[in-house]
Amino acid sequence: QVQLVESGGGSAQSGGSLRLSCVASGDTFSKYSLGWFRQAPGKKREGVAAIDSEGDTNYSHAVKGRFTISRDNAESTLYLQMDSLKLEDTAMYYCAAVPSPRGVRVEWLRLGAFWEGGYTSWGQGAQVTVSS
Repeated sequence: QVQLVESGGGSAQSGGSLRLSCVASGDTFSKYSLGWFRQAPGKKREGVAAIDSEGDTNYSHAVKGRFTISRDNAESTLYLQMDSLKLEDTAMYYCAAVPSPRGVRVEWLRLGAFWEGGYTSWGQGAQVTVSS
């Protein structure tokens, strides 16, 4: 199992930007599919972005066009660039990983990437706070 550690959380004003990083260790990073989830106070955890082993991505409607997920396999690092931040982006953000499912890469990205139960490794979380 891969171990994950997030960094880069913090505070930003509405309309500003932040970048989260998630460093992996303990296994071959490139064989994992990855996701970013968030949980606001009093709300369920939700998936916001995912990237598969080939670098293809998917985004939730809430962040599409504002957030960008990327990965650097050489550095075993997952990123989430967050631009045009909104007050409703305030949440604890978690990175997650799962060994890439064989033979169903496209289907996983389209149908399974935002199901938190499908992930086998989680980071500890990074707080993002957006203010007006």
